[in-house]
Amino acid sequence: METKVVDCLMEKGWHIAFAESCTGGLLCGTLINVPNASAVLDSSFVTYANAAKIKYLGVSEDTITLQGVVSEAVAGQMAKGVAVECGAQVGVATSGIAGPSGGTKTKPVGMVCFGFWVNGRLTTVTKQFGDIGRNQVRHAAVNYALETLYDLLQEA
Repeated sequence: METKVVDCLMEKGWHIAFAESCTGGLLCGTLINVPNASAVLDSSFVTYANAAKIKYLGVSEDTITLQGVVSEAVAGQMAKGVAVECGAQVGVATSGIAGPSGGTKTKPVGMVCFGFWVNGRLTTVTKQFGDIGRNQVRHAAVNYALETLYDLLQEA
């Protein structure tokens, strides 16, 4: 899937940037498995701490306080913020609870929020992967993000 994403970005002449929290750089690392990734990727951020999301991506402290850091609102601000900061047409963000701890009744382990900023259009999604193990949640989130991004790129 990462090859399809890179090829699609190259066809459009677009650049991509990532803002990752729970995936910790795995999403960007998967994209750079593709030999031509350097043609579409300039920068990526791992913003695990709330302060980093605010400082580097322009996420609103109020949004974090009101919605929680694991929310579509924060993921959306992360995606737009990283795209704007990096001058990219596409920004992708992840924020979630990979586990094994940190889950609540309303935000259980395995919940990941995604933000996709594609050429000025924001899409946010929440996906429940379940309590399948920390690394399995992270890998499932990467696969989901790449598949969803590819679909959004096809529509753009």
